[in-house]
Amino acid sequence: MIDKKLLSILVCPVSKAPLDYDEENQELVCKASGLAYPIRDGIPVMLEVEARQLTTEEKLG
Repeated sequence: MIDKKLLSILVCPVSKAPLDYDEENQELVCKASGLAYPIRDGIPVMLEVEARQLTTEEKLG
């Protein structure tokens, strides 16, 4: 679980858009940039090189 206050201030480092928390995959998702940032040991890894590309279905969903 990620702190709601932290989530409210974090933005995507690429697009500067807000992020959505994906609890199942432990990721912060940015639909604007199409990237998902991992959360490791409760800490968001907000590096573009560590992010994975969203699939087409994820971008639309």
